[in-house]
Amino acid sequence: MNALQAGDAGIRNGKHDVVSAAMRVLSEQGLPGLSMRRIAEEIQVQVSALYWHFPNKQALLAAVSEQIVSAQAGVDDADASADLAAIATALHERLLAHRDGAEIVSSSLALGLLELPGRTHLMSAARGLGIDEASAEVAADTLVHFVIGYTFHEQQRMHAAVVGAADASVDLAPAHVNERLDAFDAGLRIVVAGVRATTAAR
Repeated sequence: MNALQAGDAGIRNGKHDVVSAAMRVLSEQGLPGLSMRRIAEEIQVQVSALYWHFPNKQALLAAVSEQIVSAQAGVDDADASADLAAIATALHERLLAHRDGAEIVSSSLALGLLELPGRTHLMSAARGLGIDEASAEVAADTLVHFVIGYTFHEQQRMHAAVVGAADASVDLAPAHVNERLDAFDAGLRIVVAGVRATTAAR
């Protein structure tokens, strides 16, 4: 396929099609298998056709990250009234719903390629508690880091248990789903309590 044909393929397979293909590959093979070549195979085009829409793989992963965190379960984009715990829990659920979701989103955030809707909601909720703008930003970032870090650890341990690299009795093995959720909720309550204590101190 020459450059012109690759361009034609890029037009026929729009940006949404490429991201959808990437999401399917991610679901089947996880982040290690999410190569540009494998995505191109999924929509039956040459790899060069993908660059019609995305300048590099990291840009494509950023689009995948947007797909992962968009329309957070239980929190509408226009809902600024949800509390900190509800917003953080929705982000946790969204990341868990996608294989290696936390790792992909973390990478995109670190590179400044992703605007996280949950962070915006968290800042709004923090301001609603009477926190100043700078402190609201710190509170939102702290909660985001807690959720992504916890979920990354969770998904790594779950994968290790599935492939037999971790003993099935470990606390984050798939057989201990309820314990994981309880531990997440307990940690989240501690972080939220810290935010509220800061508000009270002010």
